[in-house]
Amino acid sequence: MKQPKVYIGVSGPDKGGFVAWVMTAWAIRRCGAVPVRITPLKPLKPDELHGLVIGGGSDVHPTHYGELMAKGGDKDPRLSLGSWLDWIIASGVFISRFLFAETSGQNYAPERDQLEKRLIEYALYNELPILGICRGAQLMNVICGGSLNQTLGGFYSEDSGNIKSVLPRKVVNISKHSQLRSILGTYSCRVNALHTQSIKDLGQDIRISAVEPNGIVQAIERSNRDFFVGVQWHPEYIPQQARQQALFRALVKHANAGIGTPRDYQ
Repeated sequence: MKQPKVYIGVSGPDKGGFVAWVMTAWAIRRCGAVPVRITPLKPLKPDELHGLVIGGGSDVHPTHYGELMAKGGDKDPRLSLGSWLDWIIASGVFISRFLFAETSGQNYAPERDQLEKRLIEYALYNELPILGICRGAQLMNVICGGSLNQTLGGFYSEDSGNIKSVLPRKVVNISKHSQLRSILGTYSCRVNALHTQSIKDLGQDIRISAVEPNGIVQAIERSNRDFFVGVQWHPEYIPQQARQQALFRALVKHANAGIGTPRDYQ
């Protein structure tokens, strides 16, 4: 009997985000599933999907968690060296992101906020497996009633600036009894970092599954869902690490298990 296809929706912006889409789509295809791109101008009924990836990008607008826009910025990010393979892949990703990135300078994307809010709510209502990446993890927390730190400057000292790089150079510690721990198979690992915000107050039933040594939340999951996982880093930009690609394998595994489950379109 022929195995049914598993369709994974991948959300992103209308302009820019091409490299993130390509890398995420590649990761999903490597797991045997079919990626489907979703943007505000190209929406898709989620009842046609078996899983979701809420991708990275612009900041979540603070009105979604009852705050005003903060003033000021973060300290200069610090970079550090990596292996030659890390550098080769990271250099290609960096150049591609520079060429294909959105150039409007807009920090917020209200149309995308609304699209992804609806997708996340649908996933929660219908128990659809969902993986949030960077902005995606932040929005998942906000939709569940949480809030965000709009800047990160206060978390770092003069001697240890915020690492901001597609290279896997930031160390995160993973909670012992978390789902993330069982997926990655380790208590700590190095990840990349491109974010300027982070999770502050946790949403309903949200628990922390990874943190930086300074306390910045790096991953979350929801205790009453089979697969509701958000990571602050970008696993799609680390294809050379099987451990990070395990996040996509876990998503596809749960999506495949849910095929045939009746769902409602809200």
